[in-house]
Amino acid sequence: MDLRETDEKFMRAALKEAGAALEAGEFPVGCVIAGPSGVVAAGERRCSKGQKANEIDHAEITAIKALYDSGFLENPGQLTLYSTMEPCLMCFGAILIAGIRRIVYGYEDVMGGGTKCSLKNLPSLYRDAEIKIVPYVLRDECMELFYRFFSNPPNTYLQGTLLAEYTLCLK
Repeated sequence: MDLRETDEKFMRAALKEAGAALEAGEFPVGCVIAGPSGVVAAGERRCSKGQKANEIDHAEITAIKALYDSGFLENPGQLTLYSTMEPCLMCFGAILIAGIRRIVYGYEDVMGGGTKCSLKNLPSLYRDAEIKIVPYVLRDECMELFYRFFSNPPNTYLQGTLLAEYTLCLK
């Protein structure tokens, strides 16, 4: 299996996580972290609705927490994080601190994506991270989940934002 096939395989796993989030009425971001032996952790967006809505429980953060909770002992530099949406700045920083050096995402976050940030002017912890970013893997499948989310009136999270408008005008 070549790298593109591998990336698509694990992005499909992230899409399953995102689908579960969407079914629960949450923002449809799903994430898996994979290494040479396969998926080692997974997470989905939580707490994007209702009274407990917050901006901490992103899919990437829940996946990194699951990685730590699993007792994973291998080299984190061998891991790849797959997310249905481009990680935000908070998640991008957490990924770098966790030592994960490859990020694959499906759908671009035109409003808050953090992976395009230049690391060169940041402190050495971030600046010296050799990170590989692979965008747009299974983009259409990922975008479809966000389109379904924003098209459903009961889903109020991020409605009326640049991301919602961008997503809704793509169809």
